[in-house]
Amino acid sequence: MEDKGSRENIVNIEKHLRKVDYIIRLKGREILSDLNITVPQFTALQILIYNGELTIGELSQKMALACSTITDLIDRMEKNSLVVRKKDKNDKRVVRIEVLPVGHEIVEKVLEKRVRFLESRMINLTDEEKFSLDKGLESLYNVMKNNQ
Repeated sequence: MEDKGSRENIVNIEKHLRKVDYIIRLKGREILSDLNITVPQFTALQILIYNGELTIGELSQKMALACSTITDLIDRMEKNSLVVRKKDKNDKRVVRIEVLPVGHEIVEKVLEKRVRFLESRMINLTDEEKFSLDKGLESLYNVMKNNQ
């Protein structure tokens, strides 16, 4: 049985993660608006860069959105030269989404600005506190990713 202190600690961790996520999301939206890209477009770019070229159906599953919604999203992204549709090399009936250089550049810019924002907020933390936070979050991520 879990003791009350441990449960309270987990409740606090969840609360702090939620609050930090909210602050980073707000800053992220501000950064995205400066670059004239929407949150769903940025999310799609990240998923495509991380997973490689995907079909509309595969991207739809990863974003938990309807295929028709993803099709409209990709249409807008193509118009902005962020991505391009291309035929699969092995099966010409399959169409994959490829991220273009502009899409890669935007993701890099956004992530760099987010890192600088976080860095500016953590300026008063010691190196030891930053290291401890890094290791703790890495441990949490590792146990979370295995149980998705």
